[in-house]
Amino acid sequence: MKEIQIDTSRLVRRIEGILKSLAEARIMSRYRRVFLGKGLEFMDYRTYTDQDDSSRIDWKATIRSNKLLVREYKEERELDVYILLDVGSSMIFGSTQKLKNEYAAEITAAISHLVIKSDDKIGLIMYSDKIKKEILPSNSREQFFIILRSLLDSRFYGGKSNLKIALEHLMKMTKGKSLLIVISDFINLNSNLEESLKVANQKFDIMMIILRDIRDEILPTNIGKVMISDPYTNEQLLVDPDSISKEYEEYNKIKKSYLIHTFKKYGLDYIDMKTSEDFTSLFLKILKRREMKLA
Repeated sequence: MKEIQIDTSRLVRRIEGILKSLAEARIMSRYRRVFLGKGLEFMDYRTYTDQDDSSRIDWKATIRSNKLLVREYKEERELDVYILLDVGSSMIFGSTQKLKNEYAAEITAAISHLVIKSDDKIGLIMYSDKIKKEILPSNSREQFFIILRSLLDSRFYGGKSNLKIALEHLMKMTKGKSLLIVISDFINLNSNLEESLKVANQKFDIMMIILRDIRDEILPTNIGKVMISDPYTNEQLLVDPDSISKEYEEYNKIKKSYLIHTFKKYGLDYIDMKTSEDFTSLFLKILKRREMKLA
C-alpha cells in the first residue's frame, strides 16, 4: 500500500482554524454539554445572562418558571473518548483527491486535537479483522503526535473490516463511561454485529461517522468499460458501468437503509459524510445532531 498522504503542518493549521471558528461561534462553550453530553451530571437551573450561549436555554423549564433558565452541569472528568477507526481494505479507495482512509485519518486527527484542547482524554483503536493499533486515552501534549504517527503508518492498513472484534475488545478493556466515535464506510456491516452494538450502546455514548466515496454508492456512466478490483482478493473484472449502474445504485440504497435502520434501532447517533465534503462541516453536523438529541 502507498504511504498515507497527510500534510501534517497544513492539517494542524486547519484544525486550529476550526477551533478558532468554533470559539468565535460560541460553539466551544457548548462542547462539554453537547459533545460529551452523557458525561455530565445535571446539577441545577440558573437564570440566563447575556454572557451565556443561548443554546443552553432550557425552554421547557423557562415556560414553567416564566423566566429564562439555563442548565448547569457537574463535569465527570474521568470520561474518556475513544475513536474506533476502520483501516480495512475497503477504506483504501477514492475517486476524489483523497482516499477514504486519508480522509478518515484527518477526521481522527481533528477530533483528537479538539478533545485534547478541551482537556479530555483521547484514545485510538485502528481495526480491520484484528486490532492493528491501540493507543490508550491520554490528554498529554504528546498524545496528538502519537496518534498522528500511527495514522501515517501504512503497516496498520488493510484486511477485512470487523467492527464486532473492535467493540468486544474495547468493552473488555474499559470500565468507566466513555464516548465512542466509530469512523468507517460500514460497507461490510453484518447482521451478527447487532448484538455487539446493543451491548456497547448500554456502556458507551456512541457516535457513528459513515464515511463514503461517491463511487461506493453510484457508478459513473458514459465512460466505456472499466476494470474493477476486489479490495480483499485483488481479483479483477471488466465491467460496463452503463449496464449495471441502476442495479448497483439500488443495491447500495437497500444496504444503506439497513445500516441506518440498525443505528436507529439501537438509538445510535450517526453522521453521513462523503469524501467530497470539507470535513470542517463535520463538527457542526455532530453538534447539531447531539443538540437535537439532548433537547
